[in-house]
Amino acid sequence: MAKGAVEGLVRALAAELAPKVRVNAIAPSLTRTPLAGALLSNEASAAAIAQLHALGRLGEPEDLAPLADLLLSRDAGWITGQVLGVDGGRATLRTKG
Repeated sequence: MAKGAVEGLVRALAAELAPKVRVNAIAPSLTRTPLAGALLSNEASAAAIAQLHALGRLGEPEDLAPLADLLLSRDAGWITGQVLGVDGGRATLRTKG
């Protein structure tokens, strides 16, 4: 429910603040950050969660930073109201096994 609320907020703010402000969001899957530390403290659990992703690993902050950099740049001047998934394929891809 919270993810849906964030998506709605992004779209509503993008519509209200355009054309002066662009509003977008990055929707990552589980990423190795201090916030995820409790979930990832058990290496067996972390490995099992990693295998739920098509790319077979957990996200790293370095996987998200280039997209944030792009969205903040003039190169993204035609992007607004978007929620961009950066999740190693977890939301859209199913792997064998």
